[in-house]
Amino acid sequence: MSTPAKKATPEPSFEAAMDRLEAIVDQMESGKMVLEELIVRYEEGMKLVKSCQERLASAEQRIEIITRNHAGKPVVQPFEAAAEPPRLTPAPKESENDEVRLF
Repeated sequence: MSTPAKKATPEPSFEAAMDRLEAIVDQMESGKMVLEELIVRYEEGMKLVKSCQERLASAEQRIEIITRNHAGKPVVQPFEAAAEPPRLTPAPKESENDEVRLF
């Protein structure tokens, strides 16, 4: 026996998701919700946060920065995400026999 597939509900727009998140936060902060309802709202909020983050990441990939070339004319350049900051590597440990001399 197979279970019927759930109908995919369309995701709300970014703005609608943010509005719903604000409403959820207001409800949760009211202090009038029982624990089970708080958990349900928290789960809903986390799904909305994930959706918003995905939409923002997608939008960031599509952004183009308009700059001016040496002649002052606008030039469209693709957006390049900032490179990851260099990772600090620990300094090599000095062995017991290494001497440090200043002069």
